[in-house]
Amino acid sequence: MAAMAAMIKTCVAALLAVALSVGSAAAASFSMKRGINLDIWETWPGEDRWSEAEVILPFPEWRKRLTEADLKALAADGFDFVRIPVDPSVFLSGKTEALRKQLFASVLEAARAVNAAGLKVVVDLHLIQSGGNGQIGMTEVMADPEQFDRYVEIVRQMAQTLSRQDPQRVALELMNEPVVDCEPGEVKVWPERLQRLYAAARASATRLTLVLSGGCWASAEGLAAIDPKAIPDDNVIWTFHSYAPFLLTHQGATWAGDFIPYVTGLPYPPYDVPRAELDTALDKIRKKIRAEAPMLRRSGLLSYLDEQVATVDSKEKLAAELDAPFALVAAWAAKNGVASDDIYLGEFGMIRQEYGNPNVMPGRWRAAYVKDMIARAETHGYAWSVWGYGGAFGIVDEFEGRKADPDVLEVVRGLK
Repeated sequence: MAAMAAMIKTCVAALLAVALSVGSAAAASFSMKRGINLDIWETWPGEDRWSEAEVILPFPEWRKRLTEADLKALAADGFDFVRIPVDPSVFLSGKTEALRKQLFASVLEAARAVNAAGLKVVVDLHLIQSGGNGQIGMTEVMADPEQFDRYVEIVRQMAQTLSRQDPQRVALELMNEPVVDCEPGEVKVWPERLQRLYAAARASATRLTLVLSGGCWASAEGLAAIDPKAIPDDNVIWTFHSYAPFLLTHQGATWAGDFIPYVTGLPYPPYDVPRAELDTALDKIRKKIRAEAPMLRRSGLLSYLDEQVATVDSKEKLAAELDAPFALVAAWAAKNGVASDDIYLGEFGMIRQEYGNPNVMPGRWRAAYVKDMIARAETHGYAWSVWGYGGAFGIVDEFEGRKADPDVLEVVRGLK
């Protein structure tokens, strides 16, 4: 195993040298402005069925439902590109070994279908946080060097799959929201891993624009920790995500820690309703925490609620929360000479309704938030893609193909 690891490191070093020599001579080929994230999964089939072609293909799963007309409607709404989340767990699973070539081909067909509808494409390798039930997710890939080596190979193969496409119409994002380098003072591991991923992709696709992020959930802070000069390639786009303020954007999300699931009914913006109305909503949250939270957590959760609300309960304070990630990225770009055209807000949005939760965020609140975020991105000259097409954050569909409130789409349609 030690010999194998040494061989892999030697190969990666060689790939990086080749990639840097190719990349430094390339010009940026892909441009984008306004986009939307398509769905990663809709039915979430268990890994035990991934060996069944009729279950896993076509891939990604949205291809079973969305038509050419649906994709063309996005172009008519004012989007010029879509981000296609592709779950690499499928390619890392032993269950899909016999279907692997078909799966790569199916992603290529998806990109071509989107292009045919008049839209550009960012193919986004989008690991789920933790696979569970034996699946390989972000946790496993980041914790196990052998799994990361396998992931690097998937990146190389995906880049090779897309390499013959028009580089002005297709780009590749190497990893969505890497969950690493989040703790203060820890030794940063993402820069070296990012270089490995970049080298593998660039060696297989010399013309393709590569979308790169910082660590810690592709946050602005993660991007600010990256030295872009370590990848001297003009043909890359740097991305970050922002769902700030989390208190308002993820209300009721059961998977987002032990606090947010209790938070529902907070308006956006909070100061835009009478204070009595806001206090009533907060009282309902406090009541839910007292009734349902673990006894030893109640006091802490109640205090945290008050702390978080205090950061957004005036126009000035909310603006500061929204502005902070953009200001951080802008300072990083200025320091490193990164043009605004090469920066991309890859994800933002506000939850509509959590799966199985009866609470529904009013469309006007979601529209107001998305409008505020778009305004900031475009003021800075950054491209953006809203999350997402359907599901809990859906702006076109909600669940099972039912149409979502049109408010957010109307914001996009109204842009000049």
